[in-house]
Amino acid sequence: MHVTMVKKRLASGQPCEKCVQAEELLKRRGLWERIDEVVWADENDAESAGMKLAQARNVTLAPFFIVKDGSTEQVYTSALGFIKERLSDGQATATATAAAAPAPLGALDEAAAQALGAELAGKSPSEAMKRILSQYGARAAISFSGAEDVMLIDLAAKSGHPFSVFSLDTGRLHADTYRFIERVRKHYGIEISITAPDTVAVEDLVRQKGLFSFYDDGHSECCGIRKVGPLRRVLTRYAAWITGQRRDQSPTRADVPLVQLDTNQGADGRILKLNPLAEQSLADVWTYLRDEQVPYNPLHDQGFVSIGCEPCTRPPRPGEHERAGRWWWEDSTKRECGLHLPK
Repeated sequence: MHVTMVKKRLASGQPCEKCVQAEELLKRRGLWERIDEVVWADENDAESAGMKLAQARNVTLAPFFIVKDGSTEQVYTSALGFIKERLSDGQATATATAAAAPAPLGALDEAAAQALGAELAGKSPSEAMKRILSQYGARAAISFSGAEDVMLIDLAAKSGHPFSVFSLDTGRLHADTYRFIERVRKHYGIEISITAPDTVAVEDLVRQKGLFSFYDDGHSECCGIRKVGPLRRVLTRYAAWITGQRRDQSPTRADVPLVQLDTNQGADGRILKLNPLAEQSLADVWTYLRDEQVPYNPLHDQGFVSIGCEPCTRPPRPGEHERAGRWWWEDSTKRECGLHLPK
């Protein structure tokens, strides 16, 4: 397979903005080396090689990609489409993709999950992500909301393997969180599946108990409707899900394994659950984000550490644990929303 990328040079002499963004996207995903040739279409020179290629193929958009595979040729005017169809798994054909697909989820049992956990023990988060995605690809989904999750997205993007991302929109998130999700989507050029709660269930809860019932009778009911239900629905699409849980996050996560078989989720009531950051610390995460210039939620600059829904999150006080700002009116042993149930 031979790939030619045609970039446009504007009359000002500068490259077009979309061409720059496409090149950055390929580099972030570790795919730039798959481009065999770069040709410029110069607005000041109708005879430039890129302009001739555009004219011959009746293309008016830039950048575009010409993929030659033997005697066949295909033109892509979307960088994302090109990556998804031709580079997502490091193979050029759909046949190769199918051949590399993992065994059906039905073949997965507790012993297999433990074997994978033993294989990943001692590996860095980057190595763990590459191993996971090399097998599951887009059938593995990163659940995205916070700093740990965007670190996972960055690692996945740099792995060169396909992956999926979803986010649970409870309808009660901070405005900055919504803007953060959009920033991450654009920064990595990825699709983020936004999953919302059942409208009827939310309306019934609010009609019967008001908008802030969780302050009186606990957060479990509200989280069950706005988060747990949507999670179970979205996970039926995948064979594995990847979380940013860390053992030092809270007492309820002290025993988080690298790999586990979650028997509360998935299409057949179970799904492989992977926690590549289980052994990392909060400091490790932020060192990575700063070193790699990864986008983060601006609420962190206002003192927030663990960020959830707006009515249920506040910055922890000095000396408090990072999750002390979540459901602060409840006992610390109950500060889980139900997404991560005990193994």
